Amino acid sequence: MSTPLPSDETATQASKNVLRQLVKSTGDPSHVDHLDSSDFPEGGVTAWGTVLGAFLVQFCGAGYTTSYGVFQDFYTQIYLTNSTPSEIAWIGSVNAFLTFSVGLVSGSTPDHTPSYHVMKIGCFLQCLFLFMLSLAKPNGYYQASLIFLSQGIGSGIAIGLTNIPSIAVVAHHFERRRAFAMGLVVAGVSMGSILHPIMLNNLINGRLGFANGVRVSAGMIGGLLLIAYLLMHTRLPPQPKAVSYTRVLQISLRDPAYVCACLGIAAFEVGFFFVAFYLQLDSRWHGVSKEFSFYSLTISNTSSFIGRLTAGVISAYVGIPNTIISCSFTSSAVIFSMIGLRSLASVALIGISYGYFSGVTIALIGPLTSYLTPEVSDLGARIGISFTMTGSPICGAVLTSHYIWWRPAVLAGVSGSCDVAFSYSG
Repeated sequence: MSTPLPSDETATQASKNVLRQLVKSTGDPSHVDHLDSSDFPEGGVTAWGTVLGAFLVQFCGAGYTTSYGVFQDFYTQIYLTNSTPSEIAWIGSVNAFLTFSVGLVSGSTPDHTPSYHVMKIGCFLQCLFLFMLSLAKPNGYYQASLIFLSQGIGSGIAIGLTNIPSIAVVAHHFERRRAFAMGLVVAGVSMGSILHPIMLNNLINGRLGFANGVRVSAGMIGGLLLIAYLLMHTRLPPQPKAVSYTRVLQISLRDPAYVCACLGIAAFEVGFFFVAFYLQLDSRWHGVSKEFSFYSLTISNTSSFIGRLTAGVISAYVGIPNTIISCSFTSSAVIFSMIGLRSLASVALIGISYGYFSGVTIALIGPLTSYLTPEVSDLGARIGISFTMTGSPICGAVLTSHYIWWRPAVLAGVSGSCDVAFSYSG
């Protein structure tokens, strides 16, 4: 790489120096040097309970978002037949954008709100907007607007209030094993994107239908989020002042490695959301049986789950930056192969390959941000900034209503290649 990334020891020492200066300048004993490795429990009931709770939040939140391919297929084929694939993709794309961009506001809540009010609000709103989604009827301008407002905007904001805080709070309990713990947390996204498509495909395409199927899904998510809220705990005392996002952004923009990482994440997610939104529809359009195409996302997301679980182990030997570069490059190559998707075997092979390597990449975005953040008090804000830039419905626009599949495949593959270039430059 042209500019080497700071080592873990350098980042940790920088954080310690900042906090020691704060103690000297204020004389306030509450500013304890929390970054001594002995202060981090690195395990225990509370720490692992927090990991489990954060896992459930990711399962119910981002795991549901990345299952949007089920809705994309259902809306295109049955529910919103008067709308183009690009217009329908706006629903999932806005949801995904808000899921991560709201992290700019919610990302630092574990450091400043010990009672976790934002998490409580986010959990409640997610259930509320899912129940609102169940009120939508097939076709019609106002029904499409209701789906967009409830699933695209409302649910996106709700998930965004819980998504980044559930990742950032893990840093309160782990330092040496932080990459491993965060990898377990984001594996909840894959587990959710494995089970949600199976459940949703069978519910909304079965006897219950769309309305009751979505209500059953909303009820299950509500119960799991309640358990998650009770399990998660912060450990470090609240910071005396809220993080200044202007200050963090100014510092971040002067950090070439961090800027390149953010640009790389944005480029990677264009390809990621193309596969997540369109793999099921693509397989059905090319003659794969309806029954198997229902499980195409599950195959990809199962492989992604394995990738996320193994990401921490691989990065421990290879290094976080090197692991991300190699896996994102392989992911891009697999996206190009979607041009030749024609059979059941090709769907399975693409799903398994892309799922695994993209899963490793996604699992290491949080640890990479932590790796590049010298001040732990800025971690939540920096994670929020790095996740803000996300995929868009541009793939749906180049697909067009004529379903020219090679165009979005090339676009997504090129975007993934740009991710590798930005990562290497950093």
